[in-house]
Amino acid sequence: MTIMIHSNYGYEPPEWVAADARLDRWYRDKKRRAKQHGAFSLEKKRRKQHAKDKKMPLS
Repeated sequence: MTIMIHSNYGYEPPEWVAADARLDRWYRDKKRRAKQHGAFSLEKKRRKQHAKDKKMPLS
């Protein structure tokens, strides 16, 4: 019988714990990269409209 290790997901064999750690690291990296590039954002980033682009009223 293999030694069971207590992890975040319960008691698992060492191979499963290592696989879970790799998957968790991969998922954190994907989330970090998506956050950096603004992916999966519900709100679109809006650029400021410059004064030269606005129509100025004649006074």
